[in-house]
Amino acid sequence: MLFRQLFDQESSTYSYLLADPQTREALLIDPVLEQFGRDSTLVEELGLRLLYVLETHVHADHVTGSGLLRERFGAQSVVSERAGVVCPDLQVKQGDVLQFGRHVLEVRETPGHTPGCLAYVCLDARMVFTGDALLIRACGRTDFQHGDASALYRSVHGQIFSLPDDFSVYPGHDYKGRTMSTVGEEKSLNPRLGLHKSQDAFIETMRELQLPHPRKIAIALPANARCGILQPMPDTVSELLHDWAAIELSPVDVPELDVEQLSQLPSGDVRLVDVREPDEYRGELGHVVGSQLVPLSTLLASARPWSKDAPVLLICRSGGRSGKAALQLAAAGFKRVASLKGGMLAWQARALPVERGYIEARQG
Repeated sequence: MLFRQLFDQESSTYSYLLADPQTREALLIDPVLEQFGRDSTLVEELGLRLLYVLETHVHADHVTGSGLLRERFGAQSVVSERAGVVCPDLQVKQGDVLQFGRHVLEVRETPGHTPGCLAYVCLDARMVFTGDALLIRACGRTDFQHGDASALYRSVHGQIFSLPDDFSVYPGHDYKGRTMSTVGEEKSLNPRLGLHKSQDAFIETMRELQLPHPRKIAIALPANARCGILQPMPDTVSELLHDWAAIELSPVDVPELDVEQLSQLPSGDVRLVDVREPDEYRGELGHVVGSQLVPLSTLLASARPWSKDAPVLLICRSGGRSGKAALQLAAAGFKRVASLKGGMLAWQARALPVERGYIEARQG
């Protein structure tokens, strides 16, 4: 496998280029906006076909280059479905795989630093790309961006330390000039998460950290919600806070409705549109009673005959795809749209009723 580890000095961020030398299919993990020229030149010099640009999480210390790389090469941007952003082409979850040539990356969810953190495992090369969940002799902070120390402890032990000891660990950052470690080394030597440290001791360690917020946080978070490209959301978004329901705007300007609010709305007052795929709609999570299946890829075409003044609530597994759908309908002129906050995962967590039949999309 062709492999390059790339470094951004200002943010101490590592980016990783992986490719199949025979098919020339490639992917890039955690690109930095300021390094767009370096990264795009390298892809072109090596004659690679960039298929994917992957994020390990929504970064607070630098702006991603994924949007520009997507525009240059036609690559698909990849983010966790739990990240709460609406810009990516693919929103992935635990167990998903991304193939490039003869190689495969397996997605492992590692929440704790942020809810949408991912590690990417390349089994044949015995590599794991850990983002900020596990650093060399350290880990990502848990004091903002909905961080959770206990979740991070479980993530690292369950999803990374469960790999064989000889797997190479490639982190999202390093501030001391180190380039990689191994699972075995971190289990033995990491002062926060290794050395048989208990979860309670880890939580206390993280609680005592007194770290300043990243210098670029005010710029990075809103930019990374849009794959690194700052552009205004549709003008209609500011007009979506109507009295039909208790709609709130998410941190990335998605109009959202809480599951409890939906459960209290009179039946039939809102068009409920589930934008997942058919197997998900009929699957284990089921769907909200009365919702209709309209996969995201067909939404705009299916919505043409709908009234643009009537309320529409979009639903998916966790809120990522439905947020994207809400913004698409808003841009198309729909005046009263929202996304179900947390999706079917939040609905099921409240033990609210579901059904598993099939309902065709209404055309009226």
